[in-house]
Amino acid sequence: QVQLVESGGGLVQHGGSLRLSCVASGSIFSIGDMGWYRQAPGQQRDLVATISSVGSSNYADSVKGRFGISRDNAKKTVYLQMNSLKPEDTAVYYCNGNVRDSRSRTTNRYWGQGTQVTVSS
Repeated sequence: QVQLVESGGGLVQHGGSLRLSCVASGSIFSIGDMGWYRQAPGQQRDLVATISSVGSSNYADSVKGRFGISRDNAKKTVYLQMNSLKPEDTAVYYCNGNVRDSRSRTTNRYWGQGTQVTVSS
């Protein structure tokens, strides 16, 4: 069984910063692409940023220049550094990873449970 667990969300003022973390655990053989998505109330879940196993990253236009995604493969962890936060960044942030199971050797995409980020104006 594979689990992704996010942490680091919270309440921050407009212009502030937060750093989200997501740790993968369980029967993991390897982890491919990882990413962060977010979902605001009444909205669809949208891509925020992704990072490949070798560190290539991709960002939504709305966060370019403000957010930075990184990963530590040894720790099976992906991070999202969020700077210059705006009220419109308020959402539940979800971690996502493409994980190959060490027992079944099948590859599946897993989601974390989400962490709330609230930016006050």
